Amino acid sequence: MKTIAVIGLGYVGLPLAVEFGKKRKVIGFEINQGRVDELLSGHDSTLETTDQDLVDAAHLKYTTSIEDIREAQIYIIAVPTPTDKNNRPDLTPLVMASETVGKVLKDGDIVIYESTVYPGATEEDCVPVLEQISNKKMNEHFYVGYSPERINPGDKVHTLTTIKKVTSGSTPEIGKEVDELYNEIITAGTHLAPTIKVAEAAKVIENSQRDINIAFVNELSKIFNLMEIDTLDVLEAAGTKWNFLPFRPGLVGGHCIGVDPFYLAQKAQEVGYHPEIILAGRRLNDSMGAYVATEVVKLMVKAGKPVKNSKALLLGITFKENCPDIRNTRATDVYNELKEFSMEVDVYDPWANHDQVMDEYGINMISEITDFDHYGAVVLAVAHDQFKYLDFKRIKESGAIIYDAKSILPKDLIDARL
Repeated sequence: MKTIAVIGLGYVGLPLAVEFGKKRKVIGFEINQGRVDELLSGHDSTLETTDQDLVDAAHLKYTTSIEDIREAQIYIIAVPTPTDKNNRPDLTPLVMASETVGKVLKDGDIVIYESTVYPGATEEDCVPVLEQISNKKMNEHFYVGYSPERINPGDKVHTLTTIKKVTSGSTPEIGKEVDELYNEIITAGTHLAPTIKVAEAAKVIENSQRDINIAFVNELSKIFNLMEIDTLDVLEAAGTKWNFLPFRPGLVGGHCIGVDPFYLAQKAQEVGYHPEIILAGRRLNDSMGAYVATEVVKLMVKAGKPVKNSKALLLGITFKENCPDIRNTRATDVYNELKEFSMEVDVYDPWANHDQVMDEYGINMISEITDFDHYGAVVLAVAHDQFKYLDFKRIKESGAIIYDAKSILPKDLIDARL
């Protein structure tokens, strides 16, 4: 069996390395020595794999040395594909990973990309790097595959092995080999796409579609709020029809939904089309943090509460519930907007790493909630299970405005919700 090298041991790469490592020799490559040390100690801070999973992956070893991956015949690249401050695709991690693999590429090797990109990125942006560094040609000396990741951080039901996998290859034969490779670990089965571009496009529209649907219900929330209609009541009524899509309003962040539409939009503009719906959805979803904060301030003013120099409690800073991932979280938009109103904001999140939040966003979180009496407003931004057991009745009795941005609390305990 061929040896696999997985490049990047984050939310996507580590689960892959672990599952393959249960069956064949795998080398997990990571440039962050701290991450390697953590995994060697038997723990994954992303919580995407359990300590027992790491033990079960008996054929997996970790390294920061390029020389260690030279023995592999299959390279799976699973690195982030972020956007820059202007929301333009940033392929720097992908290019650097391609350069790394290019240095050790041998005749007959297969390089598989998992990172979400726009259609054409693998063959137009990554392959030239591989060819230049290795001095080899695709489909003559080495081959390429693309199998987009579908990891849902924090989801313990829809995990790597239980989500159907899209596969593809630079030749029909390589496509079949890539497909057979993933079938070793994917119990849900695979779908072999006819080309790499089809597989790339399929992935990028998955998250774009979800982004647009959430933008629609977020806009409905704004409209119904002006009409003094409860949005959740409307959605529950509409949801009684069999083909109504059950989307909820909320803050849209994370490394996928809040980023991937910009990749598709960028490529569309390059080929001469200006996408209207995709970018409109992004603008609307990116506005929701400021909207929530403004609604909270309005409620405080209506209740006769002072805003300037008052204190607010923000419950949750991760991008989604029951997950430590803080990448591209939009809860920070609520925080920053409340600060613009000269409010002091405490942030409490039992899932988030305090040091990471400080490093990434400059926010010093509180470690525990000692007293609710001094808060003028409480905003539930993330639906962590722990928050469901807080005494919101006691919070309401303290006089604080309660805004439920996740619509998980009973209506009689809150002042407003999305």
